[in-house]
Amino acid sequence: MPILDLYEHSEQRRNLAHFATLASLAAVDGVVSEKEKAVLDKFAFQLNITDAEYKEVMKKENKYPIDTPHSSEKRLMRLFDFFKMAFADHQIDDSQMNLITKYAAGLGYTSEDAEKIIKRSYDIFCGKIDFEEYQYLLKR
Repeated sequence: MPILDLYEHSEQRRNLAHFATLASLAAVDGVVSEKEKAVLDKFAFQLNITDAEYKEVMKKENKYPIDTPHSSEKRLMRLFDFFKMAFADHQIDDSQMNLITKYAAGLGYTSEDAEKIIKRSYDIFCGKIDFEEYQYLLKR
């Protein structure tokens, strides 16, 4: 097997793990709303998740570990994705916020850094912004 095939499988594994985490966030309140499903569908397309993988993730308990990217920008992008999922229905509940906090710790943020980033992200996500604006505002 060529080394490129190994990399692609590894990248697909990371994408699937990230998608499974996003799906867990959507379902944490027991129901996946139509707006949340629409956001999940977009992520599935972006992350090259097959229909079979999508169905598997949605029907079983999340069996995929959090894959922590080495790049701080990629970690921040994963957290950004989480907030997009949480705000898909224009509200965020305590169970979603608790899951985001756990995910931030899983991504390698200290509890102090996670608290600051999550608070600022929450404030920022009350409006619609793209990733570059999000990244810029968090660094200020």
